[in-house]
Amino acid sequence: MVNQLKLLNRNFLSSLDLSTSELNKVLNLAEYIKQNPFDIRHENKVLGLIFNKASTRTRVSFQVAMSNLGGTTVDLNPNTSQIGRGELIKDTARVLSRYCDVLAIRTFKQSDLDEYAYWATIPVINALSDIEHPCQALADYLTIKEEFGGFKDVVFTYIGDGNNVANSLIYCGALLGIEVRIACPIGYEPNSEILNKAKRINGDTKVKLFNDPIKAVAGANVLYTDVWSSMGEEKNRDEKDKNFLGFTINKNLLNNALDNAIVLHCLPAYRDKEITDEVINCKKSRIFDQAENRLHVQQALLSCLIN
Repeated sequence: MVNQLKLLNRNFLSSLDLSTSELNKVLNLAEYIKQNPFDIRHENKVLGLIFNKASTRTRVSFQVAMSNLGGTTVDLNPNTSQIGRGELIKDTARVLSRYCDVLAIRTFKQSDLDEYAYWATIPVINALSDIEHPCQALADYLTIKEEFGGFKDVVFTYIGDGNNVANSLIYCGALLGIEVRIACPIGYEPNSEILNKAKRINGDTKVKLFNDPIKAVAGANVLYTDVWSSMGEEKNRDEKDKNFLGFTINKNLLNNALDNAIVLHCLPAYRDKEITDEVINCKKSRIFDQAENRLHVQQALLSCLIN
């Protein structure tokens, strides 16, 4: 039997919608669900999925998570619904609130998520936006927690573009009070507003920026990367590939980290670009455990949001 946790915020649009206590409780619940049979049930509850971007792990993990909780999902594909024909968000949100119990939305603009949340009378979850990927960060920190038994003295190095994934990792790191290092070429750092907000969350937070990946991984327990060009940035791919030369997580870079270091990647991966095939498949890789944990954190999150 697990105690039901309800979150202070009705929606999960940002990692910062959780307090430090709530973040730890969601991670603990996800870890419990992963290891034990659980009796959290949400029969007859419906999760609506609105995905304006391609997805494998996020979509499938949400569908399976809702099924495991006893509920169902409705795939609201914009190409086969009025959403794709330009129906106003405020109209869509109010109608879907009468059919569904929770919405998970993958879109481009964070402001669209804010508008859905404003008009909906049911919880809205950020399944990825251009600003954040908070569900991914939950799975990432659960993987770290499993590996190290907690977050004390963990040094987390992210190597890559200062993108939506990096933003959520920074926010969660600030909530948990761990050192997060971002290693990227000059000009690709996370937005200064993100960094300043993280520092305001926790005065002891150490968010450090590096332009040298070897220096960034020295003393690190976790090496993490993502694709260099996110969805929607295809036209800049060749330029970014040139600028990110030297930022590949390979065996040499991994050998400069601590002996107990693990490797993470949120997938999909361009093997031998941001990370080598050898490292993906090495003993230090926890990439597929990390992918599995998407399911467990989303079961925990849904159980905390659904009435």
